[in-house]
Amino acid sequence: MTESLVPKLAKVRLVVTDVDGVLTDGGVYLDNADNEWKRFNIKDGLGIKMLLQHNISVAIITGRTSRIVSRRAKELGITHVYQGCTDKRAAFLELLEKHDVTPEETAHVGDDLPDLPLMRMAGIGVAVQDAHPFVKAHADWITETPGGMGAFREVADTMLRAQNALDSFQQKFLR
Repeated sequence: MTESLVPKLAKVRLVVTDVDGVLTDGGVYLDNADNEWKRFNIKDGLGIKMLLQHNISVAIITGRTSRIVSRRAKELGITHVYQGCTDKRAAFLELLEKHDVTPEETAHVGDDLPDLPLMRMAGIGVAVQDAHPFVKAHADWITETPGGMGAFREVADTMLRAQNALDSFQQKFLR
């Protein structure tokens, strides 16, 4: 991340994220009984909770539909979850209106081609380290961490640092 993004990160009030490849490693595990598994990173979950505690909203827009995503979002306190989106732009515009934010006050975290329109619409487009090369070429920031391995936590920590809030979160755990 370049230092020139710090002023933009300081303005963010809404972070929109994809799921598969960002909050997970991109693998979808299926069995013969139609069960599906996804692996979520607990550090990403704490990063989401930290953003929410700092009054930065977090929303999910994903092309797939999965009960697992609904469950994980509920556990983390994410109230705006859009699944099965073939056109993610409409959901993004709805979120802007619901949260009364401008595109400049948003960040989008993605990893593949369907995320590119939102990354370009948002004030800050973030690609995870293992994102598709074309997506990375159009990102404002590429995380050092791969998707599903703490990339969202990296985004949250960096954003909270830019908003002078990270130290207070970390200090709470020393008491």
